[in-house]
Amino acid sequence: MAGDVNYGISAEMSFPDESKAATQEIRMPEPVNDVKVYLNRIDLVHQQISGNKWFKLKYNLQLARQLGFDKLLTFGGAYSNHIAATAAAGKLYGFRTIGIIRGEQHLPLNPTLDFVVEQKMEIHYYSRAFFRTRNTLEFFDNIRKRFGKDVYILPEGGTNELAVKGCSEIPGMIDSEYDYLCTACGTGGTISGLIAGSEKKKIIGFSALKGGDFLIRDVENLLMKSTGKKFNNWIINTDYHCGGYAKVNDELLSFKEKFESINGIELDYIYTVKMLYGIQDMIIKRQFESGSKVVAIHTGGIQGNVGMRMRLHPTGFIKQ
Repeated sequence: MAGDVNYGISAEMSFPDESKAATQEIRMPEPVNDVKVYLNRIDLVHQQISGNKWFKLKYNLQLARQLGFDKLLTFGGAYSNHIAATAAAGKLYGFRTIGIIRGEQHLPLNPTLDFVVEQKMEIHYYSRAFFRTRNTLEFFDNIRKRFGKDVYILPEGGTNELAVKGCSEIPGMIDSEYDYLCTACGTGGTISGLIAGSEKKKIIGFSALKGGDFLIRDVENLLMKSTGKKFNNWIINTDYHCGGYAKVNDELLSFKEKFESINGIELDYIYTVKMLYGIQDMIIKRQFESGSKVVAIHTGGIQGNVGMRMRLHPTGFIKQ
């Protein structure tokens, strides 16, 4: 079953299965007193279209099919989880896929791009300077001229109103009471869905980007477009980016190693690990009330770990 969305398309690869998601209590590397922390494992929904990527994509895939599109086009960096998930979803559901990659081509391809090519995604490279104009009419005119009008365009990160709709279903999958719901933030789509889907809970986003204050405005705008409402049950914490997007430091890497050893759960380097590191630090600083229950969303993204390890340990000597 592909959640509650039926596309009427068969494939050899298994479909996403939302029933595989689970919420489990986790232990932090440092003592967190009487605050209990749980991890919502939506990363288990599908191996390739994992975590929030599935929830962002599923209603976009449905609309693309209803409108008669057979090609999906989207944007992202060379290690993008969204690019990888879109490529896998396209192969699974019978869409051709086109990936617009930020930056220059480097050979051999990194593990993420190698995977998307295996999924039959057609990839093209655009300069970083031109990529910065991706929200302008000029950019989309260029895309339309090059690839035609018969493509369904997904924004970078998959974030749009349909992504918010999909992510708004995540809170309903958590089968235990909690006080705080936390997620990592990149483009704001996931947290917008969580906010819309759990108005009576406190939502905390953890920016994976340096200078992520702009996300507050983006989320406000996205919520207004998606729901027509304003919400006051959320904040975005910008203190735990660890140097910026795809940047790590020794303290974060140590936390990741200890957490995985204790819990037996792999974390990605870009998003989930920074969120959990931030949650632990906030608990130590007593920024959560005594006795609180905190649920953190594991948004997947494990596919990028091989590439990150290659970047961190280019000689190949890495502690497993």
